[in-house]
Amino acid sequence: MSVSERSEITTDAAERPAPDLTGLRAWIVTDGKAGDENQCVGIAETLGLDYELRRVPAHGPFGWTAPWGPIDPREGPHSRSGALRGPYPEILIASGRRSVPYLRAMRRATDRRIFTAFLKDPRTGHDSADFIWVPDYDDLRGPNVFTTLTAPHLVTAARLAAARARPDPRLASLGRPRVAVLIGGDSRHLSYRKADMGRLVDNLRKLADLGCRLVVTVSRRTPDPLREAVKRLAAETGGFLWDGTGENPYVSMLALADAVVVTSDSANMVSEAASTGAPVLLFELPRTYIRHRRMFAGLAIAGALRPFTGQFETLSYKPIDATPRIAEALARSYAAHKAALGG
Repeated sequence: MSVSERSEITTDAAERPAPDLTGLRAWIVTDGKAGDENQCVGIAETLGLDYELRRVPAHGPFGWTAPWGPIDPREGPHSRSGALRGPYPEILIASGRRSVPYLRAMRRATDRRIFTAFLKDPRTGHDSADFIWVPDYDDLRGPNVFTTLTAPHLVTAARLAAARARPDPRLASLGRPRVAVLIGGDSRHLSYRKADMGRLVDNLRKLADLGCRLVVTVSRRTPDPLREAVKRLAAETGGFLWDGTGENPYVSMLALADAVVVTSDSANMVSEAASTGAPVLLFELPRTYIRHRRMFAGLAIAGALRPFTGQFETLSYKPIDATPRIAEALARSYAAHKAALGG
């Protein structure tokens, strides 16, 4: 197993052939946060599950007391119209602190017969679900814990191949080299200072001056001054910025990119960028989450990532996509769970 794919799942489970879970009913339980939900959907789609999105309350006192507190009884497994109303699925995949009490409630309601998986650290111990995935940089370990260097996501090899086979005309018409620019925004861990925004725009202009075409997407969290600055830069240099109109070109941007500039506030975006095989150029912000720095260091060691300094870099590496590995480990864990139940 490579340095980017580690597991503490027991040897017996790891040696079992991964079963085909296509068509099994599943729930994805989150509070609706896009990053958490997309990771779960990436795993569900890779496994071919017949899944439903079940969103639990993101606000109010029951959210404040998560992950240890109770659920909102109006949303529980015995309610007629709540998030956990039946009929129950065979597999429940959850992510996010506020979903932990609801996963716990489903285990109790089904006497643990339902198979539960949790993505990221639930903060309630490794025995909180039948299967847990965490990134390598997290500390959680246990017999049911699977770890990888990068996170699961929706930018699958199949989606990238389809986007390359049918290029988005808005992007294909641009000259090369094309550089996808993925810009995040302020979070509870860090915020963009005026100096950071100026440095990013200056370095992007250096790329444009080298003849690169910038293909830019921003986040809802992106500060307005930065949003306006990159919008002007893309227009002035013959690039493209997705303004929210028309089909979201995110996967096409990655599929057609000769390099990807990505800001360090989002480990998910960095994981998606590394799945392309294109050079990942990291714009690092002060106060970047220390655990994310561990992931970035691993990608640098793998030859996939370099700091972004305004230069176009050429890197050669095999695309790094943990999603299929995580899905396979989950499927093996499901098989072991069914065997233990006598099913």
